[in-house]
Amino acid sequence: MTEISMKAAGIDTGKIWLDVATYPVSDKQKVPNNADGWQTLADWLERQGIGRVGIEASGGYERDVIAYLHQRGFEVVLLQPRQVRAFGLYKLRRAKNDQLDAALIAECAARSDARCHAPDSRLIAFGEWLLFIEQIEADIACLKTRRERFTDRRILEEIERFTDRRILEEIDRSTGELKSRCKAQLALLQAAVREHDDLARKLDLIESIDGIGIRTALTLVILMPELGRVDREEIAALTGVAPYDDQSGKREGERHIAGGRARVRRALFNAALPASQRWNETLVELYDRLTAKGKSHKAALIACVRKLIIFANTVVKRQTPWTKSAPQQNSCA
Repeated sequence: MTEISMKAAGIDTGKIWLDVATYPVSDKQKVPNNADGWQTLADWLERQGIGRVGIEASGGYERDVIAYLHQRGFEVVLLQPRQVRAFGLYKLRRAKNDQLDAALIAECAARSDARCHAPDSRLIAFGEWLLFIEQIEADIACLKTRRERFTDRRILEEIERFTDRRILEEIDRSTGELKSRCKAQLALLQAAVREHDDLARKLDLIESIDGIGIRTALTLVILMPELGRVDREEIAALTGVAPYDDQSGKREGERHIAGGRARVRRALFNAALPASQRWNETLVELYDRLTAKGKSHKAALIACVRKLIIFANTVVKRQTPWTKSAPQQNSCA
């Protein structure tokens, strides 16, 4: 393969340290993952004549350094771990340590066409807030599961005899407190998002779609900034509801979805289930048509989720609300 002459750097991100290597000449550096370290790193990259920097997604530890490098004018390529692993397999590289990983990321970035847009600091903060709400919702679900443990009649009889149902009352009280907290946090988050005119407009457009409530709309605004900027195939793939072929020779495998953003997909599934049964006429018709053809409930629901994210992408792209009178127009990307 022809070697790439572009100079690039790769960063292996850790909670405490950033290991850095350059390509094609392998110079190495190691700096702390904090403000002083980012400045040292950026100064060193400038002296090395590096314009493109590759960095592997690592659970959020890379977020601040990416923002700083963008601020300093570097072109940043955000790589997924499986991309780097696949590139290492292609290069037949078995050895692994932080410096070797940084060198591999640098070479991968030099050959990559991907780009990482400068992150919106507002969405980063809102994303953390939304994560807190999701954690409260998970706690509520856990308590509900715990509550079901005591539905057996014999267990209830023992509870009534020895504890006067105090266990059930404690679980119910905790569940109620968490529901109140979740509702309050959701209202505060919505108010904070609506302080920004562009985000408020996008929120209203998405919420205008039948079947999408404020909870799902907030998730799409905060976690799917690409809405309105990409086509229907790309937005489905980003969500993780794009069907991929599985065919080889005479074998025709079943198409499956894969990848995507789990938090967005989960919110859309929660919206699509009632929407496909009652609230959105287009989705009701789609669900009934697919199940009538023999599709499973899950496959039909995935198709409805895909339609919902395409609808959201369309109304944001066109800057026009959802219209019930002509649903076929809303389905176009």
